[in-house]
Amino acid sequence: MGKPTGFKEFQRQAVPYRDALDRAADYLEIYTHAPEEQLKTQGARCMDCGVPFCQSDTGCPIDNLIPEWNDLVYHGRWKDALARLHKTNNFPEFTGRACPAPCEGSCVLGITSPPVTIKNIENAIIDKGWEMGWVVPEPPEFESGKKVAIVGSGPAGLAAAQQLRRAGHDVTVYERADRIGGLCMYGIPNMKLDKGTVERRVNQLREEGVKFVTGVHVGKEEEFAPGHMTAIMQERKVPVKFVDPQHLVDEFDAVLLSTGAAKPFDPTGNCPGRDLEGIHFAMDFLTRNTKSLLDSKLGDKAYLSAEGLNVIVIGGGDTGADCIGTSLRHGAKSIANFEVVPKPPEERRANNPWPQWPMVYRIDYSHAEMIAKEGEDPRKYSVLTKEYVGKDGKLTGVRTVTVDWSKPIVGGAPFSEVEGSEKVWPCELVLLATGFVGPELSLAEGLNLETQAPRGGWKTIKAEHGKFATSVPGVFAAGDCRRGQSLVVWAINEGRGAARAIDEYLMGYTSLPAPGVNLPQQVV
Repeated sequence: MGKPTGFKEFQRQAVPYRDALDRAADYLEIYTHAPEEQLKTQGARCMDCGVPFCQSDTGCPIDNLIPEWNDLVYHGRWKDALARLHKTNNFPEFTGRACPAPCEGSCVLGITSPPVTIKNIENAIIDKGWEMGWVVPEPPEFESGKKVAIVGSGPAGLAAAQQLRRAGHDVTVYERADRIGGLCMYGIPNMKLDKGTVERRVNQLREEGVKFVTGVHVGKEEEFAPGHMTAIMQERKVPVKFVDPQHLVDEFDAVLLSTGAAKPFDPTGNCPGRDLEGIHFAMDFLTRNTKSLLDSKLGDKAYLSAEGLNVIVIGGGDTGADCIGTSLRHGAKSIANFEVVPKPPEERRANNPWPQWPMVYRIDYSHAEMIAKEGEDPRKYSVLTKEYVGKDGKLTGVRTVTVDWSKPIVGGAPFSEVEGSEKVWPCELVLLATGFVGPELSLAEGLNLETQAPRGGWKTIKAEHGKFATSVPGVFAAGDCRRGQSLVVWAINEGRGAARAIDEYLMGYTSLPAPGVNLPQQVV
């Protein structure tokens, strides 16, 4: 490395977010830009560790060449660093903003010291690349004459589209929403991933020759649950065309399904009062807010407003944090976040050793905003929802009980309820940020695809990782619809892998790189 002793000389210095109170008043991105010298110094902290666990199976699923571009940034070779970054990652501006950075959790330096600021450096490389005009369309040098349809325009579908187009194939992406990007467009709030950043990359794909068709639901026309993307489009008077999936199989040489895992999980489904007005899934809340923001800067009021309401977010993680941040920006009266699990420790427990993802207490951007505004973290731990309370069909409160994880019930729950801990919280809006239970399977059923239950008994489309082929010849599956709910880096891994498999299926060979395999070439 350029500075062999850098990890001993320099302390971790993360790039700060904008001031918490300032950013909580708008929907602009929360990030700031660090001076180049700071980023070079942070790059110098990357050790010559021999085995870079940041690229291992516990680190980055797309095998980003992290030590290489850290070293290049240290030496001020930003354009070369961008080239190394794009070797494995089609969309580093997505991962640099929305990925929780498992690479940092497995950083070798993290055994004894705070890890390298990998995510900050990645973000800085791609932002500089766009600023300097280094990111340009790369259309193919030849046309294969083969046509590929991709259903779903999230990061898996977009990564596959770019790889397949650069291999010379005619690629058409079908998206049921009115904008391209999947969860990167509508599932992640603008303050965490600006939609202009997504559209900028989509425009690059357009200039490379990828075709995008929006407002198309591939599957049966059926009654959709409230909050379903197609239902939201219909409510907003956006025309939605329904296409028989068999039509795509007949018209294209290959079809890739990258439809995500959009079926929400509701652990409170059996709670009394669940049918009261005022209880919504997180993705419904976030999607409507972003669409209204993009359509009219919220002027059309076509979103679920938290203004003046007591809001309870059930479930943590990134989605729960996004619900908190959005509710705060609406002007909620109060916000509480219930998590049934205990509060995580400040440091790793003995049963959570490096290089596993550290299960420790973290303060996300919206938690910091709530602390700055209200003086306390909104999260309440070891809280179990028991009942929704209402009047005249409308939600007025949530009854909860505290649980004790040190006293599991034999043959039952892994916790017991604490006697006398019942409490009713005033509440007019509940947001369920409790994860997903796999993809909508009507499309798979329409094509008679085999399914599998990789975890929890929740079904996904059956296709082996690495091959990505379904039970129907010429039909492939990648991303969350194949593996279940996961991270943006895994979506890109799967999209790139599926593109390689499809290219080989169409041509009999492939020159596209396999994700998860180190590229040994060195920049000189």
